[in-house]
Amino acid sequence: MSSFVINRRGLLTAAGVAVSTLPLSGCDAFDGLLGYGQPLRDFLASANGLTYRAQRLLIPADRLAPEFSESEIRQGQRPNGSTDPTDPTYLALKDQAFAGYRLSVSGLVQRPLQLSLQELQNMPARTQITRHDCVEGWSCIAKWTGVPLSRVLDEAAVKASARYVVFHCFDSMPLGLSGSVAYYESIDLIDARHPQTILAYGLNGAPLPVANGAPLRARIERQLGYKMAKYIRAIEVVSDLAPFGRGGGGYWEDLGYDWYAGI
Repeated sequence: MSSFVINRRGLLTAAGVAVSTLPLSGCDAFDGLLGYGQPLRDFLASANGLTYRAQRLLIPADRLAPEFSESEIRQGQRPNGSTDPTDPTYLALKDQAFAGYRLSVSGLVQRPLQLSLQELQNMPARTQITRHDCVEGWSCIAKWTGVPLSRVLDEAAVKASARYVVFHCFDSMPLGLSGSVAYYESIDLIDARHPQTILAYGLNGAPLPVANGAPLRARIERQLGYKMAKYIRAIEVVSDLAPFGRGGGGYWEDLGYDWYAGI
């Protein structure tokens, strides 16, 4: 099993380095190869689906990712992705120490929610010391505190037709000639209800810094780092990912990354 994970991580890293140059260069040179309906994109999608089914079959849904001791935290959590959103709404909230922040929970739920940061902090919390594994090849151990996503979903009463949770974020990312788009990410309800999947508002015993995703970010400990959305503005519970972005299930997935990044 370990060789499977290592080989897959190596493949993801190589693909990530290649694909990540696209938004940075502002070039859509590979769109013809990775566009929907193209043979290469279809092949990658089928391989990702096979990986997803295999890991779901082999790994119990409630299996925990490794957790570590405080002595193993040897540095601050390295920021990944965007580190300082410029969205006007976000900047206004940051100026007020996020006092006016509200997490919207909508979609296939019986009770849509608008939760303040204080309300989230007043919910039963989970603290876990875990390792962040980045597709770029680095890792970092840190202590995260937040409310289990399952608790929020229970408060909203998810409908039976739901299959996925979509995170909508305040930060924007470049998308080649298409300009900038709002960052988004998604997971299925199995990972959403995993006990280590939390909406984190604390890092290493302090409030979550802006560079690491304040006021709220996802921690999905059994997947690679690009799945862990930062600067979460809203959560939408859905049955289909096709209506969002280019239909890949996330910003990086729309550029060719795997939707399921289990490790």
